[in-house]
Amino acid sequence: MSRVLEITHTTRYSYREEVTESYGRAFLAPRECPGQTCLQHELTVSPAAELVHEHQDHYGNRSTYLEVLTPHTELVVTATSRVRIDRDADGVRAGLERCLTPWEGAGRLALAEQDDDLHAHDFLLPSTHVPPVDQAIDQATDQADDQADDQADDLVAAFAASVFTPGRPAGPAVRDLISRIHRDLRYRPGVTSVTTTPAQVLAQRAGVCQDFAHLAIAVLRRCGLPARYVSGYLETQPPPGQPKLLGADASHAWVSVLLPGLGWVDLDPTNDTLVDQAHVLTAWGRDYSDVPPLKGVIFSEGSVSTLAVAVDVVPLRTDA
Repeated sequence: MSRVLEITHTTRYSYREEVTESYGRAFLAPRECPGQTCLQHELTVSPAAELVHEHQDHYGNRSTYLEVLTPHTELVVTATSRVRIDRDADGVRAGLERCLTPWEGAGRLALAEQDDDLHAHDFLLPSTHVPPVDQAIDQATDQADDQADDQADDLVAAFAASVFTPGRPAGPAVRDLISRIHRDLRYRPGVTSVTTTPAQVLAQRAGVCQDFAHLAIAVLRRCGLPARYVSGYLETQPPPGQPKLLGADASHAWVSVLLPGLGWVDLDPTNDTLVDQAHVLTAWGRDYSDVPPLKGVIFSEGSVSTLAVAVDVVPLRTDA
């Protein structure tokens, strides 16, 4: 069974002082990948952009560069997409249960199977938001204190060791990791930022989807399993009897891990689920810094601005 979803993502920047120039980079176009086909994508900018250029980045994501040279106090970027989703979550779930290779050797075996994926090794390496533990510790603490460093290191190591016990099969261990993050950490917007480290998320036991994805990636890479950050959307359902509110959906993030015999498997730690018919994938990278939905620079005399984002994911049809 497949579904067709329409996604509207509107980003509105408002400035107190006039902006003379704005330059941006967007990762808002759904990418083509197994289980997902992008049927339509349109990006509109107000005021109109003097230059809009789309290309594929290092990892094959659709990236759009924008130049707005008309003076403005408000910039609105709207992406509208239609996507057909045809994922076999049940088949992936069964595959995870059958992935019985001990985790200690699963990463090496999975990489050996990926002769056509030149970037697979990138997802074992440190990155901006998932640095080596010792670097993450330096960012997570404001003190150059060895004892504090050791404590933060122990926190991440203990969490990984509680899931990836010696000889445990990789598939069930990965599935358990996603469940543990969902069970042990609370979803609390506003308590973290883009600079929050996995160690900090563990220490405060709270965060948002971006934080949970980074924590999962940190643990998986620590255990030798290539893991990438995935940016996209999730269709949300209103409470029973309530109409769906426009703008109630949001951009989302999850993790993809490379496993032997399965290839890349996408899991959503925020919701303790496999990525399924409700998820729309836009881009993947080493972490959030590779694929933010929209980023850029402006030229202005002022320093005060506000940001408003609204996302709607609307099902158009379901095909048997």
